[in-house]
Amino acid sequence: MKKAFGRLLFWVLGWKIKNPDPASFTPSVMIAAPHTSNWDFPIAIGAFWVMGVPLRYFIKDSYTRGIFGWFFKWSGAIGVNRSHPGGLVEFAIETLKQQRDLVVLVPAEGTRKRVDRWKTGFYRIALGANVPIALGYLDYAKKEAGIREALVFPTGDYELDMQPVEAFYASVTAKHPALYGGKVV
Repeated sequence: MKKAFGRLLFWVLGWKIKNPDPASFTPSVMIAAPHTSNWDFPIAIGAFWVMGVPLRYFIKDSYTRGIFGWFFKWSGAIGVNRSHPGGLVEFAIETLKQQRDLVVLVPAEGTRKRVDRWKTGFYRIALGANVPIALGYLDYAKKEAGIREALVFPTGDYELDMQPVEAFYASVTAKHPALYGGKVV
């Protein structure tokens, strides 16, 4: 049912999917960037469903408890208490260590507003869980959703590891380009 919903969404919106083999990036921490619009969520989730990616993502726990909580859980949400932000990284590391067929989606900017620098939680999760970083993207100029085929394997040198990440996302057009800072380091 999820795959059918994703296909319908992409047909209606006129988008296409660049579909690498999901087995090549499972398990991983997947960056979701650029993140400048509420439309990013349904388009990204629809793309991952069509691709068959075993995706999970973190969301405020209030969303998973509310009237639409069932929907968010069904779509792959894991509700978290954001009053303890450091605990989220450790929780994600343990989750990835236990479920080796998992892809954890992280909006690296942490918000839809413009930021000067990305948050580093995605990197700390990948390094701690010993999994690669996959680069998911939504390119609004091309109306294309996809995942870069080359993975980034964290070495512990954040600035060096993020150079190909920043270079890749420099060519991706956000829904609202003025809101995308694009600076990784």
